[in-house]
Amino acid sequence: MENTLIFSLTANRELAKKVGKILSQEVIDVDIKRFPSGEIIIEPPVSVRNKNIYIIQSTCPPVNENLFELFVFMDALKRASAATINLVVPYYGYARQDRKSKPRQPITSKLVANLLVTAGCDRIVIFDLHAPQIQGFFDCLVDELTAVPLLGKAIKNDKDIDKSNLVVVSPDHGGVNRARRIAETLKTPLAIIDKRRNEKNEPEAMNIIGHVKGMDCLIVDDMIDTAGSVVVACEALKENGAKKVYLAATHPVFSSPASENLSKGHFSKIFVTDSIPLSEDIKKLNLVKVVSLANVIAEVIRRIEEGVPVSIVYDMFLRD
Repeated sequence: MENTLIFSLTANRELAKKVGKILSQEVIDVDIKRFPSGEIIIEPPVSVRNKNIYIIQSTCPPVNENLFELFVFMDALKRASAATINLVVPYYGYARQDRKSKPRQPITSKLVANLLVTAGCDRIVIFDLHAPQIQGFFDCLVDELTAVPLLGKAIKNDKDIDKSNLVVVSPDHGGVNRARRIAETLKTPLAIIDKRRNEKNEPEAMNIIGHVKGMDCLIVDDMIDTAGSVVVACEALKENGAKKVYLAATHPVFSSPASENLSKGHFSKIFVTDSIPLSEDIKKLNLVKVVSLANVIAEVIRRIEEGVPVSIVYDMFLRD
């Protein structure tokens, strides 16, 4: 690691510090100067010549600000003769714009991938992309990791949850593989919600495939945004006889009105990672348990630098 520098921009300062502590490596906070016009300038405070650079930065809200920080900083690193520029992006914004749903829509997820590579990205490490095929949008090395096993282990070790009466629920057909993986970890049955959207593009739970009556349910998703969809799913489960409902997701986006939706008592506990820092209003709910990605990120950085496989990282951290 002597040829490695780790930088933190503004999105994930606390997560970056945890990663640095695990690696016994200094994480360099980068100052961002803003001109009266709103333009920014960012430059590394130390020499980066012939160094392998790692930047920890989610493209979470404010998405465009965090993205542009990456663009500008990578350009500075490239012009300062960095050897490699590696991005650790725990949450990849614009991932839901991965295809054209209507004739004149952009595919912004691909556009952002192009911009990151053009700015200088040699490798990107990401957690739980909204659609796995987004990996193919990048013309650089991609390591897509998943936090699902970590969430599964946290739930398995939670003494407040009765695993003998638990069923794992996918909130839609697209998330079945994700939910099945946690169900296998917990050795529980699996249920699926047949979710549709009405003419106003609002989610509606049509049918539930599987047995949930008298059971505690764990909804598993890749992200929680406004929490509207998971609230609809929770209501459908309780209407079909479910008792307690828990929620697990990798990315706590929690856009407005997520705090309001989650404060209505639908969920007994919510499990998320620190891919995105929690806002104060969400912290006040005392519902959310955060599972840190720091150990996995640190080990992946170490293994990339040592030139050894990253595929066994999960086995290392999932041992009881």
